[in-house]
Amino acid sequence: MQRLCVFCGSASGTRPSYAEAAAALGVALARRGIGLVYGGGSIGLMGVIADAVLRAGGSAIGVIPRGLYSAEIAHAGLTELRVVSGMHERKAVMASLADGFIALPGGLGTFEELLEMLTWLQLGIHRKPVALLDVEGYWNGLRTLLDDAVAAGFVKPARAELLLMETDVEGLLDRIGSWTPPALPRIWLTPAEA
Repeated sequence: MQRLCVFCGSASGTRPSYAEAAAALGVALARRGIGLVYGGGSIGLMGVIADAVLRAGGSAIGVIPRGLYSAEIAHAGLTELRVVSGMHERKAVMASLADGFIALPGGLGTFEELLEMLTWLQLGIHRKPVALLDVEGYWNGLRTLLDDAVAAGFVKPARAELLLMETDVEGLLDRIGSWTPPALPRIWLTPAEA
């Protein structure tokens, strides 16, 4: 595993534990020699994780849309910063650079990115792990939503289980490292059709 994409907030949230978890994940990635791919921001949890990776001697690649870059929120000290035309291209580039995906606490953008990568896994567009670092129960609501969708017959139980969730950084990275893609009945789309 060379690089992991981390989706997280451009805000720091109300609890110090969110930033602490982002920093711990950044240090653990660098210690394991795993590069960071993320949204390229210098603010919020995005800035925290990038700074932690870089301080620990790791690699951090940011991918940011031109509009956000010009709004002066781009991180200036990254290993590499790719400026793209928009949000769709941003996700595609991040997905192509990463060997897996982790979501930290975040807002609507984090939700959307995470669920798109989970959907792409279900469709066979990629065969990479998708995971949550659950900080103080932040992701409990999403787990409940998935359970409700299974009970209502909209999500197959095996598809809901594709989403890994751990509360411990090292435990999460261990699970991602040992993850093997499930045998899905058929591949619905190729990466070019996404």
